[in-house]
Amino acid sequence: MFRILGIDHLVLRSADVAALRRFYVDVLGCSVEREQADLGLTQLRAGSGLIDLVALDGPLGRAGGAGPGAEGRNLDHFCLRIDPFDADALRAQLARHGVDAGEVAQRFGAEGKGPSLYVRDPDGNVVELKGPPAPETAQ
Repeated sequence: MFRILGIDHLVLRSADVAALRRFYVDVLGCSVEREQADLGLTQLRAGSGLIDLVALDGPLGRAGGAGPGAEGRNLDHFCLRIDPFDADALRAQLARHGVDAGEVAQRFGAEGKGPSLYVRDPDGNVVELKGPPAPETAQ
C-alpha cells in the first residue's frame, strides 16, 4: 500500500497565460520555476508544489480540446505524490478496483523528475500518481 504525501502540481489551461502568470506571480507571490515555450508551458512554484500554466494554442493545450467553458475543461489533471512507487503493486491495486492505469514514465514535478502514471476518476478527471524523484533531479 502507498500513502499520499500531498498534491504535487495542478495544470491550468488558458487562452491568456500571461494574465494568469501575472496573477499567480504578482498577486499571489508564486515564482517562475521553469518555462518550456515549445510546449506552451510555464511552471510556477507555489510553496512545495507547482502550478502549470498551459497555453490553449500550444501542443499541450490543444490536446485538452476546447478552452474553459461549457464545452471545454480548464483543469487538465492534478497530481498526487505517493510513496512508495511500486509500479507492479500499484497496477495490481488499481486493477482490483477496475481502474485502468496508463504507462509509467519519468515526468517532471515539484520535487524533480520521477516515475508516474495517469488514471481517471469516476467523473473522468485525470489523476497523476507520482513517485519520488531520482536523486540527481531532486529539488
